[in-house]
Amino acid sequence: MHDLQEAGGTAIAGTSRRYGLWAVLLGLGGFALDWTTKEWVLRNLDPAEGVQVIPGQLYLRLIRNPGAAFSMGENFTVVLTCLAIAALLFLLVWMVPRVRHTGWAVATGLLIAGVSGNLFDRLAREPGAFHGHVVDFLQVPWFAVFNVADVWITCAAVLVIWLTLITGVNLAGERVQRTGSGATERPAR
Repeated sequence: MHDLQEAGGTAIAGTSRRYGLWAVLLGLGGFALDWTTKEWVLRNLDPAEGVQVIPGQLYLRLIRNPGAAFSMGENFTVVLTCLAIAALLFLLVWMVPRVRHTGWAVATGLLIAGVSGNLFDRLAREPGAFHGHVVDFLQVPWFAVFNVADVWITCAAVLVIWLTLITGVNLAGERVQRTGSGATERPAR
């Protein structure tokens, strides 16, 4: 609220909403791409056969994953679903209204896309609501089979690390100065 009072109110409020709107729109677009690729895979790939895209580097292989990364937590699908709902609510209710920086808007949008893409699978796919298996289909050497939603989450994580550790910019777009003890201070206004 302090920012709104200092800057005359509407200009900053409009800018803040614009970043949040871009984050949500990016999230919706990312979700749509994830959903579209999964639907294509379900219609066109045989789970028994992989398809070579780039020899030795990238294959399409349909897997229905009841767990989390690397199929861990297969018996905790309901818990993973509830955690995804909580994460999506946090993003939409807490982060979106506070984002005032392009990088953070992109990171937030990518997280919305990734979390909602995998959450949709858990809520709407077989074997049923809160027990649904995530559709994974991208396979690279020495790594788990994953999907587009996982790519969004990974890109968002890299961007958040970049923004916080390298550029030192917080969600509000302010540079955060580090003190000698490793603690952070907000810049003076």
